[in-house]
Amino acid sequence: MPTPTSRTILIVDDDLGLLRLIARTLQRENFLTLTASSGREALVCLATHQPDLLVLDLQLADMAGRAVIHQLEQAGRLIPFLIITGQGDERTAVEMMKRGALDYLVKDIQFIEFVPTVVRRALDQVARERQLVAAQAELKESREQLLAISEREQARIGAELHDGLGQQLTAIELRCESLLADLPPRRPDLKQQLSEIGGYLREAVSQTRALARGLSPVNLGSGGLPEALGELAVRMSRDGKVRCTFAGPPESAAVDPLVGAHLFRIAQEAINNAVKHSGATNICVCLTYPDGAFQLTITDNGRGLPAMPSPAAGIGLQIMRHRASVIGADLAIQSPPGQGVAISCTLPLCQS
Repeated sequence: MPTPTSRTILIVDDDLGLLRLIARTLQRENFLTLTASSGREALVCLATHQPDLLVLDLQLADMAGRAVIHQLEQAGRLIPFLIITGQGDERTAVEMMKRGALDYLVKDIQFIEFVPTVVRRALDQVARERQLVAAQAELKESREQLLAISEREQARIGAELHDGLGQQLTAIELRCESLLADLPPRRPDLKQQLSEIGGYLREAVSQTRALARGLSPVNLGSGGLPEALGELAVRMSRDGKVRCTFAGPPESAAVDPLVGAHLFRIAQEAINNAVKHSGATNICVCLTYPDGAFQLTITDNGRGLPAMPSPAAGIGLQIMRHRASVIGADLAIQSPPGQGVAISCTLPLCQS
């Protein structure tokens, strides 16, 4: 946090006597000051200086204080500010606070006495807001790192399942088939047992490959997110236990690969939760573009979320929320009792 002596205040007032008085008062409190006696002079000053706070009179001779703020907003150079107003103009001051003013000072008999206190309070608020922004950025970076580590671990486990366990199970299945062929006809009991073992092994190989595929890195391919979600729906429907469908345009708006990967994982997690925890038999994955936004929705006809979700389901919901926050999306979950779950992930197209 900067020390008081490093904080620079730009004071803008067309009353030269009052301007000098405010400057001297703040200087006695160890603030550095810049002064401007008109709106245009203030804009020129702000083109070359970056003070920590702007103290702006709303009623300037050449232009209104709100016009100064508007021009700074248009130029992308707006800095923290508080305003000075005359008695009876408090309503205007409140309107300016809605536009971002940190506080306001009324020119009354105690005006000068309150200037240092209000300025210091405004600067403390700015410091707290900057600390909050920095903390949020650090939290977002940590989440991104955790998810990146998770993705790498999933990819590693998926490769080991496919290349290690999957290959070993396949080898055992082939050995069973060889033994089955070598058995003499007079041992139908052993043939039956080996045949059953072979069936179990084939199912284990199939499940291992499905797990490996689900853990592998997300590759959206040339068809983008719609194609990847469509393939996910087909894959989840393959065993016949659940009917999973995808609805959406054949081509989506341009989606950053990282954003698309997170959206795919959110859909994958939502489907897995529905299959494992809600007893759903129908799941629909849908892509839409409401009001210039990008929305992914996953709905199911399961039991809905319990009052106390299981630890596994709870972790899944947390992961989905983390992924949504990383890409700047809003995640909404609706679950009327006994009416399934609807999960919507929405983000502006400009962020995707």
